[in-house]
Amino acid sequence: MSNVSSVSEFLLLAFADTRELQLLHFALFLGIYLAALLGNGLILTAIACDHRLHTPMYFFLLNLALLDLGCISTTVPKAMANALWDTRAISYQGCVAQVLFFVFFIGAEYSLLTIMAYDRYVAICKPLHYGSLVGSRACAQMAAAAWGSGFLNAVLHTANTFSLPLCQGNAVDQFFCEVPQILKFSCSDAYLREVGALVFSFSLGFGCFVFIVFSYVQIFRAVLKMPSEQGRHKAFSTCLPHLAVVSLSLSTALVAYLKPPSISSPSLDLEVSFLYSVVPPALNPLIYSMRNQELKHALWKLIGYMLLWHQ
Repeated sequence: MSNVSSVSEFLLLAFADTRELQLLHFALFLGIYLAALLGNGLILTAIACDHRLHTPMYFFLLNLALLDLGCISTTVPKAMANALWDTRAISYQGCVAQVLFFVFFIGAEYSLLTIMAYDRYVAICKPLHYGSLVGSRACAQMAAAAWGSGFLNAVLHTANTFSLPLCQGNAVDQFFCEVPQILKFSCSDAYLREVGALVFSFSLGFGCFVFIVFSYVQIFRAVLKMPSEQGRHKAFSTCLPHLAVVSLSLSTALVAYLKPPSISSPSLDLEVSFLYSVVPPALNPLIYSMRNQELKHALWKLIGYMLLWHQ
């Protein structure tokens, strides 16, 4: 990905101008990052250690926690370091790495959320075929497909974006590097190639969204026909957290990318990007553990072991 431009570093958008506010933002980012590490780390450990959670649903949840950890670790540590050291700079190679990993984790996460919707659809609408349709081999193949598609998508966008000559400045209107911001610096008509790749990715994302909606229409129709109230409650308790995570991820991303240009401003763009890149990875563990009794029990059991071990 050699670049004929002379850009050697980029300047990220600062959250604040005064030193006091910079340190406040550092503390805020640190708190959110530690909460995300703790929440996702507990879910990973609980699922890995509790044999009762070795099922397809929790296998996919384990993958989601890994992707959330990767996503928030791509953007937040650099923002924290810049706020702490009162700088805006990120190297050219660092910017390439941020774009690559951010697109990778976001793309893989949407693919995984689509697979999780399929898992819930089969479990509720075709329970007799669940073992054959969502066996251990099928789970591994679907998870590998999610990670693989995210990686290929990330390589495509990163290669397309950073192969362009950049000569229109280097001040990124964002607290991390992302493709639309880098395209603004292009001084070549070749950027249309990357715009085409973005349209293709959005089309795939829309296809995933349609699949998720279709799955949940079928799920809710099946649940409402269940004669047992206990059965309906159990089905809803496994579906609602996933639906909440999908809604949170999609709503924040749509606000970030589809808001009217007339209401756009650097401060608003910064707040919206914070919502879609930082908030979902931090909140997902909380959403999943609130209504899921099996996971909640495993988490309390794990915390109990940890407390006893420290005494």
